[in-house]
Amino acid sequence: MSRNNTEGMDLYNMKARKIGKTIDEIEEGDSLSLTESIEDNQILLYLGLTNDANPLYIQHDYVKETEYEQPLVPSIMLMGIITSAISKHLPGPGSHVVNFSINFIDPVFHYETLTFEFEVIKVDKMKDVVTISVEAVEATDNEEKRILDAVVMVKPPQAQIGDDINE
Repeated sequence: MSRNNTEGMDLYNMKARKIGKTIDEIEEGDSLSLTESIEDNQILLYLGLTNDANPLYIQHDYVKETEYEQPLVPSIMLMGIITSAISKHLPGPGSHVVNFSINFIDPVFHYETLTFEFEVIKVDKMKDVVTISVEAVEATDNEEKRILDAVVMVKPPQAQIGDDINE
């Protein structure tokens, strides 16, 4: 005799999930600072997942013969750090990047530590989109070197009517 017991089988969907800030909870000037160190294991994971074989990222002998002289961090990894911070923190879970513009000022090398500064520069309630400015700097010898700047447009999570979404 089989028993149809669905109780406890879908616990993930039954748990209250925390979502990020909605458009009404975000204000111009909201900010976030995040420091990330770029390690070889992260780069190898990226290369394995994407099958990206660019020798600039991992082949030390090749890179020594280029203007860079040491392996670079893939640009898309830096973009991933930015989108991850948006998804986790500002606005947070449930948000969706709808436009991403980035300027890579200087290359990033393996083992560098970058500080990413995020700031909400515009809240457009008519379009339900916030615009976030991002700047990444590397601290070197008592000075900060700007590595990249970006502008990201994000659709914040939607509040669910009748749900207590942030319990």
